[in-house]
Parts: sequence; C-alpha cells; structure tokens
Amino acid sequence: MAVAIITGASRGLGRALAGALARRGWDLVLDGRSEGVLKTAAAELEREGPGRVAAVPGDVTDAAHRTALVAAARAFGGVDLLVNNASALGAEPLVALAELPVDGLRAALETNVVAPLGLVREALPLLRAAGGAVLNISSDAAVEAYGTWGGYGASKAALEQLSAVLAVEEPGLRVWWVDPGDLRTELYTAAVPDDDPSDRLLPADVAPAFLRLLDEEAPSGRYSAPALLEAR
Repeated sequence: MAVAIITGASRGLGRALAGALARRGWDLVLDGRSEGVLKTAAAELEREGPGRVAAVPGDVTDAAHRTALVAAARAFGGVDLLVNNASALGAEPLVALAELPVDGLRAALETNVVAPLGLVREALPLLRAAGGAVLNISSDAAVEAYGTWGGYGASKAALEQLSAVLAVEEPGLRVWWVDPGDLRTELYTAAVPDDDPSDRLLPADVAPAFLRLLDEEAPSGRYSAPALLEAR
C-alpha cells in the first residue's frame, strides 16, 4: 500500500488531496495544528477509503513533530509521497511590504521554506528507498508581483528554488512544485477577507490535477493545476 505524508491536511487543499488518495487506498499520515479538527478529518478519511490513517497533530516548524510524522509513515511501511502543503501568510490580512512585520516574514519563511526542507531531509531515506515523490504547494505569487503578497510570495519563491535544486540533486525522485490556482480556502479568506471568493474553485475541484501527476509519473518540474486540468 502506498503511503503519503500530507501537511496542512485538516482542511482546504490538504484535506481534498487526502480524500482523493484515501479513495485510491493510500495509507495517510496527516499533519495539522488543531488536534480536534485533524482527528475529525482523519475519522472521515478512514470512512472514505480502505487505507490506514494516522493523525499526528502539531506544528511543522517543530523538528520533533516532523520526526513524529516520518516515524508514523515508517510504521506504515515507508514514504511514497510527501506533500508540503501547510502554509503561513506572514500577516493576516496581507499588508504592503512597508507594513509587513519582520517577525511575520520570518514566520512565513519558517513554515513555507524551512519546515518543508526539514521534512524532506527527515523523509529522504524512505523517499529514496521508494523512488517516491515530493509535492510542494506553491503559488502564482511566487512568480508574479501582486501588491500585499510580497512576504508570502517571497517565501513561496524560495520554496520553488529549493524544489528545483532538490530535483537536480535527487534524480531518483520526482519533485513537483505546483501552483494550485485561485481556490476558495480559509487561507485565501484570511489573506484577503474583503474579496468575494465565490467564483473561485473549491480545493476538491483541482485534486484531479495532482492525481494526474501521480498517474503519469510526471517528471520533476513546476506545474500549474489549472493547466493540468485543461490538458486532460
């Protein structure tokens, strides 16, 4: 049975990806900071598929928590897919760089860059053994200059560069960094609370794009979920 670690799996895109994999019979190790919400999601996912589900509440910026996530996956037999989905904005709502707290930027870098690297390093022996894949959730803010998105975008740009270098250094793995597109999520509402999200896709709408990467064993690289959906 294939095993995936998914961070930020309680809700939003992480929860949607977990559901899609659960229905395919994957074993799942789920991360989330809110223990109650995470355990509720895990109980739902156990009913959605035949695989095993381990809920490991905690913060991905905590090294001990990252070790616990990988230990849970090892107990299931290894790691075939690592999804770095957990994200921090740096300020809620987003603000211009002139107003961005330095500690907010530091927090975004810690969650969006340092934690994914730490989790990759922790899981790397198991990923190598499985010939597995790393999926880093990025943003169009990593490559476009949108007002107020500077701190978050800078952290996602760093994540993209980290992903690209990892792909060069680990040719036995598939490393994907993916812009999921504009989604109707709590993260987006926290970022821009005055914006009407009703015309945005739900996370479950783009989950098939990520499954396509798995099904086609797509080569390492940067992808856009909307483009993957259009090409189906």
